[in-house]
Amino acid sequence: MIEIAPSILSADFAHLAEAAEAAIRGGASLLHCDVMDGHFVPNLTIGPAIVASLRKAVRVPLDCHLMIENADEFIPAFADAGANWISVHQEACIHLNRTLELIRSNQCKVGVVLNPATPVQALGEVLDIVDYVLIMSVNPGFGGQKFISSTLEKVRKLATMRAARGLNFRIEIDGGIGLDTIGAAVRAGVEILVAGSAVFSYGDPAVNVEELLRAAHDATLVRA
Repeated sequence: MIEIAPSILSADFAHLAEAAEAAIRGGASLLHCDVMDGHFVPNLTIGPAIVASLRKAVRVPLDCHLMIENADEFIPAFADAGANWISVHQEACIHLNRTLELIRSNQCKVGVVLNPATPVQALGEVLDIVDYVLIMSVNPGFGGQKFISSTLEKVRKLATMRAARGLNFRIEIDGGIGLDTIGAAVRAGVEILVAGSAVFSYGDPAVNVEELLRAAHDATLVRA
């Protein structure tokens, strides 16, 4: 199943609920919440309060991507705020297995994230306990960056590892996804596509999501 996860980082926060609802009307089946702490990545964004407000406005799952240090201290707060999916960075977690189990114990889907320079082999010991793996196709911190095409080889390797081990985690990608890159991502094996600028930076978010979904579904017909 191909899904579009609009990143609210690119939305107008003065009209966040309306923007989110428009994206959902266009076919978005979850919303991506980029949480940055100004330490692990060079930007500062949202906390549990924004997630809680968004939870009141929409019914789709909230996919909270924690680009933060000391994630264990904040996972329960995001779960309590209404997060349904929570992902953490392999690079930021000293005790990754424990952190992933903490997410599970808070009744959320468990995700792990890799930066562009981190090999997929770094996840070999946790792939059996995650629900999804998020591959960063830009260096995290800011929206609107250029897609790093070499990350698609990581997607292909990850899909191969999944098949070889008989696992069923899903593959998500985040960074530089638009009409010009979404087809290649889907053909490489991506199933969940995070898009920010391509959804919220111009025009009608509903129309933009519809166009991205159409392009993604077209790509499934010629998946590599």
